[in-house]
Amino acid sequence: MKLKGTREASHAYSWYDGDPTSLSGQLDSFLEDVPDSVNNNSLPISGAKVVIAPHAGYSYSGACAAWAYKSLDLSKAKRIFILGPSHTYYLSGCALTKFAKYETPFGDLTVDEATVQELRDTGKFHDIPTASDVSEHSLEMHLPYIYKRLTQTFSSASEYPTIVPILIGDNNGPEEKQFGELLVPYLKDPDNVFVISSDFCHWGSRFSYTAYAPQGNVQQIQSLSRRTATPTNPPIHESIKQIDHLAMDAVESGNHNAFVDNLRHTKNTVCGRHPIGVMMAALEVLAREGAADGKYRFKFVQYQRSGLVEDVSDSSVSYASAYAIV
Repeated sequence: MKLKGTREASHAYSWYDGDPTSLSGQLDSFLEDVPDSVNNNSLPISGAKVVIAPHAGYSYSGACAAWAYKSLDLSKAKRIFILGPSHTYYLSGCALTKFAKYETPFGDLTVDEATVQELRDTGKFHDIPTASDVSEHSLEMHLPYIYKRLTQTFSSASEYPTIVPILIGDNNGPEEKQFGELLVPYLKDPDNVFVISSDFCHWGSRFSYTAYAPQGNVQQIQSLSRRTATPTNPPIHESIKQIDHLAMDAVESGNHNAFVDNLRHTKNTVCGRHPIGVMMAALEVLAREGAADGKYRFKFVQYQRSGLVEDVSDSSVSYASAYAIV
């Protein structure tokens, strides 16, 4: 199927600044606030070809995302896979774009038609409905950051990598493993890098998630209601942090099953849990084939929240950034 048309930057001027000059300044500021080294590695980290980064409005998550993007090694990139969850329609399985280009305020990014067709030929992927593709933010929110980092890495737009946008649907653990195995050959290819799109805990009644661990005991997680007296041991925001860090620890373990089990227990509303799960499954295959210290596992470098929940009536969204060396 021939890819056609350009997907408009539908969230520009709302979720992020659509003016290229001011947007560029904002992203530069976010990136400059990140240290030049983390975990004794100078940034970008050599071989860090996979990152997890948030996808909320830049006023909320832009500073956190900068940690992932400053870590990302694009020096040899010819293709950038972007894996995100679907917010606009229910998706079982995974789906590919039908657009030939994706617009950003800085310029268009070209979709890798040959790779998209190769994936489509497996028979394992659906097509993203056009309207849903345009409405979806989980892929779009990464494009300005990607473009910015490309300008910092390559000398001309003719050298810029193509992109491979993929929506990852509501799959169970075994299905995530299947899609992970399908992506292993692309993960092995030194020309490819991967951006995994995910926010972490969405806490509050408006998200239908008010989990709380009394006395920090995650084995006794309960749901708070507006009739519940505001707990203080620990404060709600500390319980949220604990629940998030348990999920992050499971991700860092490199054990896909551990991550699935963690979310089954806590019900943590990690919206990109399936893209993370698919990539963990792929990294786990590589680790089994040839384990190496410091490779094939995510390492988190930043954790932030939209606000600190003090009362049951409050809400917050958590953001985290991580990288994996391949």
